Amino acid sequence: MELGLSGRVAVVAASSKGLGLGVAKALADEGVSLVINSRSVEVLSDTAAALRNSGATVVMQPGDITDPELPAALVARAVAEFGRLDIVVSNAGGPPPATSLELSDEAIADALASNLFSHIRFVRAAVPHMEVNHWGRICAMASYTVAQAVPNLAASTLARSALRAWAKSAAQDLLEKGITLNLIAPGLHLTDRIRQLGHVAEHVGDPEDFGKIVTFLCSEPANFINGATILVDGGSTLAL
Repeated sequence: MELGLSGRVAVVAASSKGLGLGVAKALADEGVSLVINSRSVEVLSDTAAALRNSGATVVMQPGDITDPELPAALVARAVAEFGRLDIVVSNAGGPPPATSLELSDEAIADALASNLFSHIRFVRAAVPHMEVNHWGRICAMASYTVAQAVPNLAASTLARSALRAWAKSAAQDLLEKGITLNLIAPGLHLTDRIRQLGHVAEHVGDPEDFGKIVTFLCSEPANFINGATILVDGGSTLAL
């Protein structure tokens, strides 16, 4: 299948490892030029080198996704380096485990900063550059907790469900601009976070396979997928 992505430019946040790296690799395999991001300059440099060794065109922009200025800085870097922006994959690490009654005001604010506001800021920053060409793909990485509450991941459920509600409205606002906005909601994949949470089981996803699904959502044939939440969970979520 021809995805129509060769020559496109993407920003992938939190992409030095895990699911973000899986997305970056899959986009690069389709000929997409990348701006990648991580809080750690050292890890990001290693990731950029590995991607370049595989033939990818990559620039890096370190920074913490909770910094209100970072989404705009990543978008500006893409436009400065490549002259355009076509794809944004907004991504942030999940909040620490906690039950609903354990959540302090500060914990809620932190979860909203990383898993709601960072995505919204990316959309605001990216849209003016995408609408110039009447084409854009925005994919916000959420979690299966938007479909099924997980008792010990209350902050994730709270923040990402708010993101899902906002994105549903925003997708309609973007429709006439030629831009799609979708959420992708991973279940358990073999990443460092899943290992830290102690959730490693026999049936877990491969981050590189996950990246290919995101890449399809960012492709030309995915033009009619908009405002959707795509669960990638191996069938483990029981919600209808």
